[in-house]
Amino acid sequence: MKRLSLRIGTCLLILTICSAAFAKDKKPGPLTGTWECTSHGSSQGDFPFTLMLDQNKDVVTGSVSTSQGDIQINSGSFKKKNFRFMVDTPNGMYTVTGKLKGSQVSGEWTNGTSEKGTWDGHRATNSVGGGAAAM
Repeated sequence: MKRLSLRIGTCLLILTICSAAFAKDKKPGPLTGTWECTSHGSSQGDFPFTLMLDQNKDVVTGSVSTSQGDIQINSGSFKKKNFRFMVDTPNGMYTVTGKLKGSQVSGEWTNGTSEKGTWDGHRATNSVGGGAAAM
């Protein structure tokens, strides 16, 4: 009986150590969190939007929220503080590129050849993310 208890205890200890090791790998990337942004240059003028991003290594997922609703990001990537993602909207496919600078993001957007512009934003207050300070 003591051997069985010892084996169970050893297995539980190993599982706990493995869980802790894997948890370290799950640290959110620096883009993870909520970003309050403004788009510039569209035919509709400037308009606000919110990015809700999740970054795991070089993969970025999440959504874009506007007054017209939420849209999921189709594909996204992050490398050396530069990121890119695609959003399929009723107005066509948008490609958004940007650069992370502390708690600030900025970049460009394009809708094929019909429209293009710039955008900028900042990390939302109390937003979780890779150690960047909230504004």
